[in-house]
Amino acid sequence: MRIESDIKLGFKDVLFRPKRSTLRSRSQVELSRTFRFMHSGREWTGVPIIAANMDTVGTFEKARALAEHKMITAIHKHYSEAQWDEFLENADEDLYHRIMISTGTSDNDFDKLCNLLERHPQLYFICIDVANGYSEHFVSFVTKVRACFPDKVIIAGNVVTGEMVEELLLGGADVVKVGIGPGSVCTTRVKTGVGYPQLSAIIECADAAHGLSGQIIGDGGCTCAGDVAKGFGGGADFMMLGGMLAGHDESGGEVVQEGSETFKRFYGMSSSTAMDKHSGGVAGYRASEGKTVKVPYRGPVTNTVQDILGGVRSTCTYVGAAKLKELTKRTTFIRVQEQENRIFGAD
Repeated sequence: MRIESDIKLGFKDVLFRPKRSTLRSRSQVELSRTFRFMHSGREWTGVPIIAANMDTVGTFEKARALAEHKMITAIHKHYSEAQWDEFLENADEDLYHRIMISTGTSDNDFDKLCNLLERHPQLYFICIDVANGYSEHFVSFVTKVRACFPDKVIIAGNVVTGEMVEELLLGGADVVKVGIGPGSVCTTRVKTGVGYPQLSAIIECADAAHGLSGQIIGDGGCTCAGDVAKGFGGGADFMMLGGMLAGHDESGGEVVQEGSETFKRFYGMSSSTAMDKHSGGVAGYRASEGKTVKVPYRGPVTNTVQDILGGVRSTCTYVGAAKLKELTKRTTFIRVQEQENRIFGAD
């Protein structure tokens, strides 16, 4: 047993220190970025914010809506092949660049992935997604997928430490997904005692990835636009959002009416709700590591997107970053014990 005593930080532990800026308006800030991926060698340009591959978030409807803003949707893995075929029947080239096909690591998952990519070779991103990215089997699966699809951009996760980021990148991933336990409907930290404060995970993993010309996705922990900006400031190349993009017209989840108020259900993909729906219940050897909540109905996702992108643009103007790419270079975080005055509650 050993103890690491250096301080690890979450989003709530810091604020940006403002700096002099020549920008006159947030409209001058460029949020689009261009990346070249280390293994596939392909380039991608867009706004590097991703809807999480949860069945209450990463839907086909969400993908169409976010593609209009040049954002990405990681489509959840529970759509059938027939549903994928229907969705992509009249897809244009841009939409193919705004969606990730998600997969687990079972033989059935791999067969489904191969079938879909054979029929739809224009698909650009593969997201290999497991809760625990530290297993040898996972690394081997990433290497297997890379060997089969050398021209695809492969995302792998989740992990929270630099050495595992390096192993996954060297094993064939282009991008590594970072985050264990920070999500709003994730209970991994409570059930297992395992985790890592998300901002420190992003900072440390970004450093490891960029040294190898790879990228990372900060996955989870964001409660507001300021947290998204903090993730980018900490070095994340992409930010993945779940709860912030739940509850919309384009989101999955059952609609719940309580009096005059309307809600939509939102749950973690390791929750008993998800496993009952997709896996026939919680297996006898494991525990549920997610919860089910009701989030207020939020209408079209476009309104939320505008709020998030507007917040990130404003962050850039406060620190003098004309482009999102410059934000991490202009970032100085200050540690704090308070974030906001909440005497009148939430907006």
